[in-house]
Amino acid sequence: MTVKLYAMTCGWLTMRLGSMLVGEEGMIKVPVPCYLIDHPKGKVLFDSGMNKASISEPDDYLGPMAKFFSLHFNAGEELQKRLELLQVAPGDITHLVNSHLHFDHAGGNDQVTKAPVIVQRPEWEAATASDIDPISGYLKRDYDIGQDVKKIDGEHDIFGDDSVVCIPTPGHTPGHQSLRVRLAGGDVVLSGDACYLRRTLEEMRLPIILHDKDQMLDSLKKLRELQSRGARIFYGHDPEFWESVPQAPAEVV
Repeated sequence: MTVKLYAMTCGWLTMRLGSMLVGEEGMIKVPVPCYLIDHPKGKVLFDSGMNKASISEPDDYLGPMAKFFSLHFNAGEELQKRLELLQVAPGDITHLVNSHLHFDHAGGNDQVTKAPVIVQRPEWEAATASDIDPISGYLKRDYDIGQDVKKIDGEHDIFGDDSVVCIPTPGHTPGHQSLRVRLAGGDVVLSGDACYLRRTLEEMRLPIILHDKDQMLDSLKKLRELQSRGARIFYGHDPEFWESVPQAPAEVV
């Protein structure tokens, strides 16, 4: 059995570095990653990037959050264009896994409407609550759009063969999850925002805003344990690390 992994840059965010590492000064421009996992039984998209409207109408799209972020797309970085490089149509995606439902991770869900969305139950409940904080990062227009939603509780083996497994890593949000992918060259863990940067894991440095500090520290410990067992951690928004990641149509090996 061969499982293939492809990394795709689907936009960029500029924000204060201190938002990601408490106490740091200055600004940082970070990638917005999405991933395609090609399995013999289906194609899994892990996160979907930002909504197209976030670039053309950022103030209207983000509302009060617009003052915290600058959003950028380079030519060809829209999700559908990135998939075209792999000769994959949105309708070919069989599973859409959202690490969580913030605007830079679920904004492209409307481009992949035929695939069921796989999300942790606490995440869906938090993201569809009636009293969402307008600066929480959740925008219902991205994900509450009538797609089939598979709400899961805990680890979830997508194909039943231990090759693509959702791993709960809460703390950043109530139901954040990462994805472990078993490649021929060893395990890769797509951390999402459970671990923004390499320094997050190395220094156990948390962001300013998060749902639960203790949960996030426990999730970082889980990622460290997976790393100690040989897994490669793909950090959520690390620009230096991202420079070393082959971009689709090249394969991550």
